[in-house]
Amino acid sequence: MRKSQTNAAAGSVGLDDLRLLLAIAATGSLGGAARQLGVDHSSAFRRLGALEQRIGARLFDRARRGYTATAAGEIAIAAAGRIGEELDSLDRRLLGEDLRLSGPVRVTTTDTLLHIVAPLFAQFREREPGIVVEVAAGNALFDLSRRDADLAIRPVATVPEHLIARPVATVAIAPYASADYLARAGERPLAGMDWIAPDDSLSHVGSARWIAAHVAPARIVHRADSLLALMHAARAGIGVTALPCYLGDCEPGLRRAGALLEDAAVPLWLLTHPDLRPVRRIRALSEFLFERLREQQALFSGQRPAPA
Repeated sequence: MRKSQTNAAAGSVGLDDLRLLLAIAATGSLGGAARQLGVDHSSAFRRLGALEQRIGARLFDRARRGYTATAAGEIAIAAAGRIGEELDSLDRRLLGEDLRLSGPVRVTTTDTLLHIVAPLFAQFREREPGIVVEVAAGNALFDLSRRDADLAIRPVATVPEHLIARPVATVAIAPYASADYLARAGERPLAGMDWIAPDDSLSHVGSARWIAAHVAPARIVHRADSLLALMHAARAGIGVTALPCYLGDCEPGLRRAGALLEDAAVPLWLLTHPDLRPVRRIRALSEFLFERLREQQALFSGQRPAPA
């Protein structure tokens, strides 16, 4: 009996092991998994090696291009995914019983919206000082089902059907350039100007889709992986780019280079998971943001410039 118990313990797989497997599968690298889990690379390396030694099987093939799951790894990842979904669901249901108007609320949004939402967070802090807002800013799409965030503020064309999605406004997009560049370009049409375009990592955004459909590749002279980088490149005079009006109109170094790009507009959504709706602090912040963001529809729609 003791021997079998020892062997079972030696070959056991813990929750941290499952999280490591899923992170490696999601990122394709040990370094990416370590960053996602908030551990250093050497710790992740040791944990993976110890796991493979305990179960007696190699889970990933290592190559210069990244980590690829072996047959045993595919089985382990599939099982980890099922268990992870159950644990995430339990976590959300338990959180849904939390009726306190205090504690943390994690919000994910794009870096381009920070100049709008940061003042709103300050206002909310005055109203509800017991609620701590945690902001995760960036272009990566966070998984609300896995509790990567409690709320999301995102300008996207479509949203997952399983989420509560409230449309806040329509985000208009327009072409922008510096005054110096527009003076040099003269009366050239937009299609004949030098263009600054998003790279493939931003292919899902409205401005990227418009540029891909309307601008010849030969006219693209600069690319970047964030809208803020595109804005700075345009402000430096490299060329013209397409930006959300709430961003371009707030930058004094830019001028609109033409009319609104009507087929590039996307909705701005406030998103959360249905299981989190009963949580008072999440609901309080969600309602506050919804009301305040809707008050700025003219800015989002490009109908009025931002105040200086």
